[in-house]
Amino acid sequence: MIKLNNNELKRIKAGASGWLIAGICAGITFLISALDGYFRPFKCR
Repeated sequence: MIKLNNNELKRIKAGASGWLIAGICAGITFLISALDGYFRPFKCR
């Protein structure tokens, strides 16, 4: 087994970052909500 030092660990790029996943989820949520509001508008009470 090879032991990596800190510099080698920082250079590893794998998978998607947390911010990318959160941004995609926020975009999907916004799109679904916008389409729902367009197709099923509710009147103000």
